[in-house]
Amino acid sequence: MMALVLFALWLVFNGKVTLEIVLFGIVLSLAVYAFCWKFLEYSPKKELVALRILPQGIGYFFVLVSEVIKANFVAIRLIVSPKYEVEPVLVTFRTDLKTDLARTVLANSITLTPGTITVELTDNEYKVHCLDKEMAEGMDESVFVKLLRKMEQTAGK
Repeated sequence: MMALVLFALWLVFNGKVTLEIVLFGIVLSLAVYAFCWKFLEYSPKKELVALRILPQGIGYFFVLVSEVIKANFVAIRLIVSPKYEVEPVLVTFRTDLKTDLARTVLANSITLTPGTITVELTDNEYKVHCLDKEMAEGMDESVFVKLLRKMEQTAGK
């Protein structure tokens, strides 16, 4: 699959299709694929796992975008409105996510969401700075954690 994607990218970047370009693209795509397999610990098994969780990953992306939009409105309301008193807070919580990838995606998702920044990630423990204490509520069981947990379960099957 990866070799086909590399080949397709080769064709798109070249902008035209000739016999030379196709043959060189096949050789180059297979060489890059072999390099990834040997030196980057890539394997067809990992490719199948990635394909299996692709629909959930696309769903995760749309949830992330909607959460970022909602958090933008909350942050704007906190900053602009004179009746709200902003109370920044540093929250520490743990998750049961098993893979480094899922933990990193969670940390990045938190940081991408306006009003929150992941300050530290050690093992399963997160330290997150929140613009207001209201934003810190339920962070350990957020929609991000639930979706990443499902993705880990699907990948493990």
